[in-house]
Amino acid sequence: MKMRALGPALVGVLLLQACTIQTFALRSLDNLFDNTVASFMEEGDLRLAEQGVAGNLKLLDGVIKSDPENGRFLLLACQGYAAYALAFAEDSPERALAFYTRAWDYGARGLESLGVPQKVFTSDAPAMRQALAKLERKDVPLVFWTASAWGSAVILQLADPDAIASLPSINAMMEWVKEKDSTYYYGGPYLYFGIYYGSFPPLLGGRPDLAKENFERAIAAGEGKFLMTYVFYAKTYAVETQDERLFEALLDHVIDASADVLPEQRLANAVAKKRAHEALARKSDFF
Repeated sequence: MKMRALGPALVGVLLLQACTIQTFALRSLDNLFDNTVASFMEEGDLRLAEQGVAGNLKLLDGVIKSDPENGRFLLLACQGYAAYALAFAEDSPERALAFYTRAWDYGARGLESLGVPQKVFTSDAPAMRQALAKLERKDVPLVFWTASAWGSAVILQLADPDAIASLPSINAMMEWVKEKDSTYYYGGPYLYFGIYYGSFPPLLGGRPDLAKENFERAIAAGEGKFLMTYVFYAKTYAVETQDERLFEALLDHVIDASADVLPEQRLANAVAKKRAHEALARKSDFF
């Protein structure tokens, strides 16, 4: 009788142990995924990088299903899908939008796990600022990549009033990042605002003076080594101000730069070089 009574209890203990072991095993993958993302960013061969990263992203999807509240995995998925969209999907706006949206969803889930209410993503800038006030400097990467993915998705939906309406909230997120760590990801907050102010004519909120200021600060923060900054500088500010000479100079600088100018970002810089060649080939479309 005692053995029978112990049966259910024993099964419960074994199940608890199994769950604990699974959770421990999943969370021990943190370093593996960190190293995988780092390796991905260091790869300068675009074809090899594209072939390798897709499988790892799907693996990460599966891991998140097993550990859905792991903030580290959610951050890596947000960053990974946003980087994949920029590097390999922007030739197809519909495909890029799908990946940026997936990245944003993972980032939003990560922020929700930190106490940011889901409703603020459909609210206004003051609500977003209030929600972010409880976060700390260590949360900068998650806020940055979530806002980057969200902003990139909006740029692909400029004909959608609902998408445009979310820009003040995204700006509030990037302002928060800039206040906490303006140099994060090679001056990423400055790059964002350079793109933002440089993408629209003045009548629609563009500010060429602020775009130029933010691009220059982003270049300084990245010590001139993060080449995507120059590409966005050329394709937004230089085009909006119709400065053809600056457009050419910025893109020529990217093309002439060493592939190893920033070893930990070979992939981003390889993409920048590709985009620079493409933009110069289409110069007549811009001027």
